[in-house]
Amino acid sequence: MREAPEAVLLYIPLMKELGMSWEEIKHTPRFELEGLLIALGQHSQLHSLDGYDAEDIKNIAKEKPRIRSEWAKYQNAKAKYQARLGHKERPKSFKGLVD
Repeated sequence: MREAPEAVLLYIPLMKELGMSWEEIKHTPRFELEGLLIALGQHSQLHSLDGYDAEDIKNIAKEKPRIRSEWAKYQNAKAKYQARLGHKERPKSFKGLVD
């Protein structure tokens, strides 16, 4: 079987995650397809830790310290999009994370 990076990195995620048909993909310019994938990645990051708070992350970090950097990226992404939407209140991202 021949390796097909475009299928793995572009077409399959569009079909699986966004429900696009092969016909839709063929008729959409590549730059738009790539933009959809970028947006999908950002959406996934924005919602990757929904439902957790700083105390949850502090407890999880005892077993998996790398969660702190994931939490920081999550909070920064949330703050960036909240600011773009015009929300003035910045999330309390790092409160309670440092012992």
